[in-house]
Amino acid sequence: MLKLSRRAALAAVAATGLPRFAIAQAKQKIRIGVPTKTYWPTIVCETALRQKLFDKEGLDCELTIYRGGAEGFEAVAAGAADMILNSSSSVAAGLKKGVNVRCVANGSNGYYGWYLVVKQDSKLTKVEELAGKKVGITSAGSGSDILALWTVAARKVNFTRVPLGGGGLVPNLFSGNIDATVLYSPLTFKVMQAKEARPLIDYGAEIPPHSTASWMATDKIIKDRPQVVQKALNAIYGGVAFLGDDKNRDASVKLIAEIDEIPDAIAAAELDGNLKKLSRDGAFTREIMERALEMAKLIGMTDLAPVDQMYVETFKPVPTKA
Repeated sequence: MLKLSRRAALAAVAATGLPRFAIAQAKQKIRIGVPTKTYWPTIVCETALRQKLFDKEGLDCELTIYRGGAEGFEAVAAGAADMILNSSSSVAAGLKKGVNVRCVANGSNGYYGWYLVVKQDSKLTKVEELAGKKVGITSAGSGSDILALWTVAARKVNFTRVPLGGGGLVPNLFSGNIDATVLYSPLTFKVMQAKEARPLIDYGAEIPPHSTASWMATDKIIKDRPQVVQKALNAIYGGVAFLGDDKNRDASVKLIAEIDEIPDAIAAAELDGNLKKLSRDGAFTREIMERALEMAKLIGMTDLAPVDQMYVETFKPVPTKA
């Protein structure tokens, strides 16, 4: 087989009069982190990957699944990830500690599909009965931790928060190591449909709308590689658009079922009860970010950066079409 050097190949292209861009260009790499496996950002990113949306944007996406929001935030702060999804208020705390990370697109305005659950046969029937008990969360500073602390403040009940990682919540609940857990969809739909757990609080219904989770990136990548951030958001929100389009319902249910390894009925519940309620355009408003900050203060977070520093409106996702 005849082999040509890169210089010779370029010369050959020039000789034929073809434009230089005819030669395949290397894709730009983007490292994206999500908090845990069976959670909506993982479904969205996996959908974007499987529909080749990152490819269409000229990106090579490396997706990393962490054990919780706090671990993902540490990764982006350390430069091990370019973009992550985490609780929107986490940036306000990080900025005060010298972690220059900003929200670049709004992910959701509610804790849809999130519940405080106990085992089906638990003797606990009221939130107040959790006083002195153990409640599972993924990690300190994560969305589940925020909801656990909100429960403490709103219901005036004190319990011990136990960090178990995303994969440890359900097994530890079933084994009796914890008395209740803050759980996210589709796991909530799975255990409730199977009558293995029952809810004490529906957080999506009880907590006022605010920016609960955002895609975020460091100041460095925002400044040095803004086009990569924009393209990544295009692909991510292309995934959201694909899942939310009724004409793709059957394909979406099958995707969710495959990604999360759950039955179609539970995947359908996740689609209708959560994914279709996600932000379609990633837009921020001062109001939803102020409420996110108020939520953080309500649960005891102090020394927070002002709301104007939490997010940037530089990026307007243009959903990539499948």
